[in-house]
Amino acid sequence: MKRRTLIASAAALTAAPLSAPHAQKPAVVRWWYHFDDPKASPAALVAEFEKANPGITIQAENIPWGGGADYDTRLYTSIIAGNAPDAAMVKFNNLTRLLEMDALAPLDKLLAGWSGKADISDDLWSLHRAPDGKAYYLPVQYVVLYLYCRQDWFAEKGLKLPVTFDDFQTAAIALTGGDRWGFGLRGGAGGHDHWCSFVLGGGAKMVKGGLVAPPAIAANRWFVGLHTERHVFPPSAPNDGFQQIIANMKAGRTAMTIHHIGSANDMVAALGDKITAVPVPRGPQGQGWTSFGDGSNALLAQGKNQEAAWKWISYLSTGPANVAFNKLSGQVTVTKSGAATWDVQPKRFVEATVNSLPIAATLPSTPQTADFTRTVWPQTTQKALVEQITADDMMAIFEKHYFG
Repeated sequence: MKRRTLIASAAALTAAPLSAPHAQKPAVVRWWYHFDDPKASPAALVAEFEKANPGITIQAENIPWGGGADYDTRLYTSIIAGNAPDAAMVKFNNLTRLLEMDALAPLDKLLAGWSGKADISDDLWSLHRAPDGKAYYLPVQYVVLYLYCRQDWFAEKGLKLPVTFDDFQTAAIALTGGDRWGFGLRGGAGGHDHWCSFVLGGGAKMVKGGLVAPPAIAANRWFVGLHTERHVFPPSAPNDGFQQIIANMKAGRTAMTIHHIGSANDMVAALGDKITAVPVPRGPQGQGWTSFGDGSNALLAQGKNQEAAWKWISYLSTGPANVAFNKLSGQVTVTKSGAATWDVQPKRFVEATVNSLPIAATLPSTPQTADFTRTVWPQTTQKALVEQITADDMMAIFEKHYFG
């Protein structure tokens, strides 16, 4: 994947101002959102928008994320029941499912007349283009996953921060002992991102036969063996989710884990300069893979107030409002104007994000991916990690799921 220069060298642009107050047919916009921090609230943004747009009321509903499964299930259920919100935050991995459900309103005509479009990178627009060539998602935030490291522990052992899989394994083994483990694996919901970094980064490919080819089998055997043979993951790893991997890192139980800049400030609050981040290690042939974490808004086709809902979601992706939104979300602004002066997280985590872009990618936007990330990956991987099935069985299940 080409390097995405979404932060570095961004030229500052003048943000589009809010429109002057004007008469508006009364409309209530139901908008679903989620933040990693459950205490974060967009109330100030809602108030500012409503002041500038009399007649529009934003009913912002914070839907629990639950590793993605809870949020997605509630969204799909609301659509089936005919009670979908007017707009909602969405991700790449449910685009195909939502299109199959005829649940999304295309945005192309709206984008053509939107002054904020030029302040978002062409790379982001290309990445967000649907398989049918249309635009259904409006970017609002992004992250790229990287590797957190306890640099003080690395220094004590005379270890270098990992660049390759060999570096990673050496460090993970050296830093495991007593009540410490080398790596905090997310084996529960959402942990496919960890697996992708090691197995897709190790040579597996999301094409027919690509998950059972020799490089894929070798990479997955190594990945599973880190737990079953080398014991560098905590015993709880098969069931650990986001909260557990972050808590273990902050409490000094793990030396490394994979997440993104959204948790950086929380990590620094707990560990200060002891914590840093680097791109996820690269595989034996120098290849690598890390997850490009998108966050977008979409208009739901069932929505009764699409014009008002568009005004709201486009406001959230415009200039200062987008910066303010991402200070709440803990992710990175999608605007070039905001990126030019981004200082929300310490520089080392921003650099790790930018330096990870050359290997950033997403899983295929297919119906199979939604089920893979929500149920197939965690259920199958947990069985392999507790040795109910073999690592090779695990890959055979994934191959069958995607390619029959």
